[in-house]
Amino acid sequence: MTAMASAISCDGLTKRYGDVLALDHLSLDVPAGVIFGFLGPNGAGKTTALRLFTGLAFPDSGSATIAGVNVASGDVSLHRRYSFLDQSPQYYGWMRGRELLEFVGALFGLRGATLRSRVDEVLALTGLTEGAKRRIGGYSGGMRQRLGLAQALINQPEVLFLDEPVSSLDPEGRHDILDVIAGLRGTSTVFMSSHVLADIERVCDAVAIINKGRLIVSSTVTELQDRYAQPIFTFEPEPGQDERVQRLIAALREATWAGEVVQEHGVVRVLARDTAQASSEILGLLAAHHVAVQRFERGRPSLEDIFLRLVGSEHTEKATAE
Repeated sequence: MTAMASAISCDGLTKRYGDVLALDHLSLDVPAGVIFGFLGPNGAGKTTALRLFTGLAFPDSGSATIAGVNVASGDVSLHRRYSFLDQSPQYYGWMRGRELLEFVGALFGLRGATLRSRVDEVLALTGLTEGAKRRIGGYSGGMRQRLGLAQALINQPEVLFLDEPVSSLDPEGRHDILDVIAGLRGTSTVFMSSHVLADIERVCDAVAIINKGRLIVSSTVTELQDRYAQPIFTFEPEPGQDERVQRLIAALREATWAGEVVQEHGVVRVLARDTAQASSEILGLLAAHHVAVQRFERGRPSLEDIFLRLVGSEHTEKATAE
């Protein structure tokens, strides 16, 4: 892979659709060889940014480069250096899986034994070897998603853009494909948009979070967790204590040391603002409200915790300003 300071870079990238400001002066640098997570709620501008990066749309202002080449330069050689997997890839249903990959490989200039070898390689990587002779029209959603990744890998891209690459896969399939993506680290730069934050946390070296078209933060995952290192206390009450648990939750929400308190699926999660005070008082509150627990643990905030906190603070700031 060609050495470069940034595999993907943009400066002031802005895009409007009518009165809607889809992307608002986005500036971002993605180092070569990393797996980069691109996060944001629905309507944040993720798909717009991907379309601008890959030349499927043009910005109203600002610029973007891939592998050091300006996307708007018209340099046709750039298209051989990156690949893009759309969230919902479309295929010729009458083609067989192998035929499609051979067709795409030929478009990239692969021929003969080299083409056949590369097709075999990506079929094996994505777990499609047995289904390669089947017509794509009969593929399941998960198989189509795997085929999309195989197609995107056929040219051994320097930069790989993935939009929700594991959205149609079952847990086993998601695990397998995330392993394939993780294996690209150091050989390709992967720019990966996903709603499944646990997947991003598992494979990504760094992330950017955008909301309403604006960049909120760009950082390595470790630095982000260190910056928002307030611990999360998690406990699972024994069944049959609903009234006591609700009184406890109300008391936790009144505690000056507690931030967000959330109850989901029988588990209570407490974000601590003051670590020392939380550590000394939370067990006392459990005892004072006579709540028996099956499980109690203290952990670092997950990427999802940080995402919800940052996006939530954006909404809060906007409401306050209004």
